[in-house]
Amino acid sequence: MRVLVACEFSGIVRDAFIAAGHDAVSVDYLKSERPGPHYQGDAMAVVRADGPWDMLLAFPPCTHLAVSGARWFAEKRDEQAYALGFVQLLMNANVPRIAIENPIGVISTQIRKPDQIIQPWQFGHGEVKATCLWLKGLPKLTPTDIVDGRTPRVHHASPGPDRWKERSRTLPGIAAAMAAQWGTL
Repeated sequence: MRVLVACEFSGIVRDAFIAAGHDAVSVDYLKSERPGPHYQGDAMAVVRADGPWDMLLAFPPCTHLAVSGARWFAEKRDEQAYALGFVQLLMNANVPRIAIENPIGVISTQIRKPDQIIQPWQFGHGEVKATCLWLKGLPKLTPTDIVDGRTPRVHHASPGPDRWKERSRTLPGIAAAMAAQWGTL
């Protein structure tokens, strides 16, 4: 299966699909943190130019979308409109299977409610971080390893210039579940 993982600099989801035997590539404006197939640039350009894709998994930046930044929404209406437009482009891409991932935020009120909300503790990581999934042609993820512990690790991360990177990485248990469950369709 040809899988495009959009807006992913970490390579975690891409590598989970490669490990499951798929032709997977990531794309982001940033370089990949891990060696592997990666386009550095515009995700929509890759969606359109390098297809056809069997699956698109997209992790659009949440800076202007997540409720954690709600106190600044009034000051960044233009940025938020642009971010929502980008999400809509991803959702409407000509790909039969699509998953869009983002925290709880304005996508739910401005575009549509998510199909599923998952937590890291359902996939082997003892922490909380409600994560929404908007799905097209894909089933909901089934929890694979429910564990104890409900630590809000990323919420309590120390301030710093790379805090956003740590908050945006997909945890390996979730990536493995995506590859195992969606990679067999």
